[in-house]
Amino acid sequence: MKPVRQNRRRKVCVLVNSRANYGRVKSVMRAVKDHADLELQLVLGASALLQRFGNVREVIESDGFTPHATVHSIVEGETPTTMAKSTGLAIIELATQFENLKPDIVVTVADRFETLATAVAASYMNIPLAHTQGGEVTGSIDESVRHAVTKLAHIHFPATKLAAQYLIRMGEAPDTVHFTGCPAIDLIADIDLSLPDDLFVRYRGVGAELAPKRPYLVVLQHPVTTEYGEGFAQINETLQAVGRLGMQTAWLWPNVDAGSDDVSKGLRMYREKERPDWLHLYRNFAPEDYARLINNAACLIGNSSSGLREGAFLGVPVVNIGTRQGGREHAPNVVHAGYNADEIYAAVRRQIDRGRYPSSEMFGTGDAGKRIADVLATSTFRIQKRLAYV
Repeated sequence: MKPVRQNRRRKVCVLVNSRANYGRVKSVMRAVKDHADLELQLVLGASALLQRFGNVREVIESDGFTPHATVHSIVEGETPTTMAKSTGLAIIELATQFENLKPDIVVTVADRFETLATAVAASYMNIPLAHTQGGEVTGSIDESVRHAVTKLAHIHFPATKLAAQYLIRMGEAPDTVHFTGCPAIDLIADIDLSLPDDLFVRYRGVGAELAPKRPYLVVLQHPVTTEYGEGFAQINETLQAVGRLGMQTAWLWPNVDAGSDDVSKGLRMYREKERPDWLHLYRNFAPEDYARLINNAACLIGNSSSGLREGAFLGVPVVNIGTRQGGREHAPNVVHAGYNADEIYAAVRRQIDRGRYPSSEMFGTGDAGKRIADVLATSTFRIQKRLAYV
């Protein structure tokens, strides 16, 4: 057991490394900050610090959170080599920050390479590690990273009941697995989801002017690390399909994973050559505004988990492209398409004609952050792990 000193609040260190990361843990940060027995320590790193990915730090600070430390760890290039090097650099830098901050618990999110770096640094330093969104099945390298982090983590907060069962079947002790739902649902469960009139201009970006009163599409397609080198061809198929639809489109730039340059190159070349009057490119939206954006879209297209996760709760029509989310649980609002323009076009056309879906609570009901904070405040952590097959 890891002894926790009495008569003071537990220090909970939360890592935020990307725009998606923040939306997945914001309600946990808020609940920890408000909890009488917990103290929030916030560390920002990776693409959350980079302007070309929307400078998430500005959004976080405007929400009232003050970072205790920053970790610059991204090696430029967006190749498999730089991704591996970024992971190693993050381990080195995070070890220093954990030594300085001396947290009682570290919280890491989901399945990215920064998540793995956090898990390695914390577990080797005998700091209890809490992991959200473990036990899920997907494609790409994320599948391997997620399960590796599970085996390093000491307490688990899965987003679905099936994921919780998978964690136990992986040998995690049942008393360390707490089904809470996904914190991302907390942000959208009780807010006004109507589209602000100024949303399209407030976040600037580049491209054609979008009209909030007219139907629009949202596209977010990331590179697939295990298909490195194919991103340029893949994004061109999506561009051809969306171009044929001719609907005004809010398109977000891809994340920092290996292959990002190929996807970005495809977007830039298409925009410069075709000069589309329907396309506007954005770096980032605040989590709540992103929810408003996709909630009012005719269809969400791409390979972001937000279509399967928040999209299920909102009932947004989604077309999931390719293998990045392969095998992930989803509600009926999602249909799948391969990397083929005709297939993508037909799937989107069907979804637009079909319209909204009933809301699904498979990823939670909106109270995950508070439930996670309560568990963090009261749990006893076992640093020495054992396989617990039952």
